[in-house]
Amino acid sequence: MSFDTVLIANRGEIALRVIEACRELELRSIVAYSEADGDMPYLRLADRAICIGPAQPAKSYLNIAAIISAAELNGAGAIHPGYGFLAENPHFVEVCEDHRLTFIGPPSSVMKLLGDKMAARRAVADTGVPVLPGMPMPRESDDQLAAADSIGYPVLIKSVYGGGGRGMRWVDEPSEFLSKASAAAEEARVATESSALYLEKALENPRHIEVQILADGNGNVIHLGERECSIQRRHQKLIEETPAPNLPQETREAIWKAAVDASQAVGYRNAGTVEFVVAPDHSFYFIEMNARIQVEHSVSEVICGLNLIKEQIRVAQGKPLSHEQAQIPFRGHAIECRINAEDPDNGFMPCCGTVGIEELPGGNGIRFDSALHQGMEIKPHYDSLIGKLIAWGETRDEAIVRMGTSLERLRLSGIRTTTPLLMEILRHPAFRRGEVTTAFLEQHFPQKR
Repeated sequence: MSFDTVLIANRGEIALRVIEACRELELRSIVAYSEADGDMPYLRLADRAICIGPAQPAKSYLNIAAIISAAELNGAGAIHPGYGFLAENPHFVEVCEDHRLTFIGPPSSVMKLLGDKMAARRAVADTGVPVLPGMPMPRESDDQLAAADSIGYPVLIKSVYGGGGRGMRWVDEPSEFLSKASAAAEEARVATESSALYLEKALENPRHIEVQILADGNGNVIHLGERECSIQRRHQKLIEETPAPNLPQETREAIWKAAVDASQAVGYRNAGTVEFVVAPDHSFYFIEMNARIQVEHSVSEVICGLNLIKEQIRVAQGKPLSHEQAQIPFRGHAIECRINAEDPDNGFMPCCGTVGIEELPGGNGIRFDSALHQGMEIKPHYDSLIGKLIAWGETRDEAIVRMGTSLERLRLSGIRTTTPLLMEILRHPAFRRGEVTTAFLEQHFPQKR
C-alpha cells in the first residue's frame, strides 16, 4: 500500500481536487488526459501530464490498457479514479490489483458485490436495515406481470448493474409494464452490457437522502452526516444540501446508523455513499451504495471540516481514519448547486461553445469547485457538469441567501447553463420551507422536468 505517486484517471474539477490533495500530502501527481483536454490549466499543476488518447472516452478515460500503461511507465503506485468513467468498474479494480497498483477506492470484491444491486440488497437486509420489497425480473412476460402484481403498483424496474437512472422505469399499471420493461432492458444493456433487471416497490413522493461514510482497512466506519438529494430531473441531481431539512432527529440518527451498519456488513473500505428513500411518514429504505466519491461530497466537507480526497488517499495508504465519530463536527448548513452546460428551456439540451467568464462568485462561506477558465471550449464528449457552487451558512436561511447571491454573480457567456433554473428553485416557497421530494420539479416546474 505504500506509494509516493498517484495517477489521476479523470478530468475537470475532480482531477484538480486530487492534484491539490496530493500536494498537501507531499505526493507526486500524474494526470492522464485526452487530446480534447490538452489545454486545461490544471495539467500544469500536476508533476506530470500524460496524453492517453483521443477525445472519445472509450479511447481515453475508459481505456484501461492506456491508463495502466501510463501508471506503470511513469512510476505511479496508485490510481485515483475520481467519479464517473472507471470509478465503479470492478474489472478495472481487478486489473489494478493484478498489476500491484493501489486503487484508491474499495477492493474489487466489494465493488462487485455493490455493483450487483440485488446482491447488495440481500447483504444489507441481513443486517436488519430496511429495504423495499423487490425481486429479480423473471424471464417470461406472464411471470413478470405476476411479480409486479405481487409487489403492488406502482413499481420500479431497475438495472441490476446500472446507476444514475439508466435502465430505470416507473410503472403505474399492468398495461404499460411490458413495453417499459423492454425499454429498460435495452437501456441497461447499452449502459452496462447487461440487460438484467429487478423489480422494486415504488414509493410515491419520497425523499432521496444519502449518507457519506469513510471506512479504513481496520474495520472502522464513520459517517459524515446525511445529504438531501431530492431535487432531481430524470434521476440526475440538481441541488444537494446538508443537513436534510425537516427530518426528525430520531430518523436522522437511525439513517446514520443504517448507513454504518450497511457499510460494515459488506466490508467496505475508503469513501462511499449509502443511499435511501424516505417516505412521507419518515420510514426509510436502503436502495444502493455508491462505491466511489460522489460529485456532491463537497457539502459534507464544508460542514465537517474534512478533505475527503485526502482521506481517501490516506486510507488507500493503509492508514487509520484521521478522526473518530465523536470528533466529527457538524457545523451550520451547506447547499450545493450543480452548474451544468445545459439549456433547461430546451429539454436540458447539452450546450457546447466557448466560455466567457464575466464574473465568478466568492466571499464568506462560498466555494466554487470548477476547472473553468477563460476561453474554455465546452465539447460534446463528456458530462455537462462544469462546476459546483457551494454556499455555507450558520443556518439554512443564511446558506440560501448566500447561494442566491452567488448564482446571480455567476455570469458566463457563450453557453447556456442551469443557473437560471437553480435560482428559480431557490426562490420557490416550497424549497424555502424545506418541502422537497423527488417529484419537486414535476410538481412545481412541470415544463422543465
